[in-house]
Amino acid sequence: MPEKIVLAYSGGLDTSVILKWLIEKYRCPVVAFCADVGQEEDWEEVRRRALSVGAEDIVIRDLREEFVSEFVFTALKANAAYEGWYLMGTSLARPLIAREQVRVAREVGADAVAHGATGKGNDQVRFELTYAALAPDLKVIAPWREWEFQGREDLIRFAEEHGIPVPVTREKPYSIDANLFHISYEGGILEDPWAEPPEDMFRMTVSPERAPDEPEYVEIEFERGVPVAINGEKLGPVELLLRVNEIGGRHGVGRVDMVENRFVGLKSRGIYETPGGTILQVAHRALEHLTMDREVMHLRDSLVPKFAELIYYGFWFSPEMEALRAFIEETQKSVTGTVRLKLYKGNVMVVGRKSPVSLYRRELASFDEAGGYDQKDAEGFIKLQALRLKLGRR
Repeated sequence: MPEKIVLAYSGGLDTSVILKWLIEKYRCPVVAFCADVGQEEDWEEVRRRALSVGAEDIVIRDLREEFVSEFVFTALKANAAYEGWYLMGTSLARPLIAREQVRVAREVGADAVAHGATGKGNDQVRFELTYAALAPDLKVIAPWREWEFQGREDLIRFAEEHGIPVPVTREKPYSIDANLFHISYEGGILEDPWAEPPEDMFRMTVSPERAPDEPEYVEIEFERGVPVAINGEKLGPVELLLRVNEIGGRHGVGRVDMVENRFVGLKSRGIYETPGGTILQVAHRALEHLTMDREVMHLRDSLVPKFAELIYYGFWFSPEMEALRAFIEETQKSVTGTVRLKLYKGNVMVVGRKSPVSLYRRELASFDEAGGYDQKDAEGFIKLQALRLKLGRR
């Protein structure tokens, strides 16, 4: 039996019920740990709620700077998107939250950690693989795999019976995960993949139909793959992401509705809003086209699906991820310059790019200038490329 537990606590339905359940089941002190990754919570209300439910203490840590600079921008450098669409806002936050939870456990002398991830989802894996990598001695408690509750209707009933205030109702019973990078929605009324999500659900973006009728131009400046300025104004990581979120949100950029493959083997429908991330990824990719060597780019691109999988599956603190991150950092040494984008009703269009280390040479590429390129050289090149094709016909 644990002597003290640190619970990854959000203040929502699941973790509020879990907090009470842990106290009743294990009869030991429970410390609630909250990670501020930009979800814009009323932290005083969250504190009050945790203490009223029975937490021995509550620890709230501001992790926004680490989240953006260490995790979001690392994924951006790889243009990582799980199954081609999902920019993995939740996946990127979980290893950071779990890492800090381990730190808190050490600080308060806890011998166990707990999380609110369900036994059907990906987050249980992400939390627990991080615990295993960083603190294998800690006991792990996963209430969704232990208790008698079957679904959120049971949790709502439990919360009502125990006087636990939670921001979920039967009218809007979908699950929300928010941070500085995105908002995700799943479960409840969204579990029918044929049903269009209700427009009043979205928080970060207007619908493209209601976006301005005039396009907006925005310039993103990068240094070694990291965005550092918007429209000429230098900004820190958090401020920059907030700014580009606001710009993209008012133009309806960054909505994704997809059915994805969870790590545990199930398919799941998720609705995502990632306005700033979508803009940054388009700009980053455009700058790479201008500055990155072809073979380096093609090799990096061949590894991106694996890189995205490792993030999605929860292997952030694994030796293979460490090796991939080192390679990706190497590829970004030349990704410096500025990209101009045009935003219009949900669309992000590249309309200009420039760099002091550009590999593009107009005099070589031009149809109107020779530029030192002898077109006759192409004849021998083509003959050599065609040789094995001719041999294969014999």
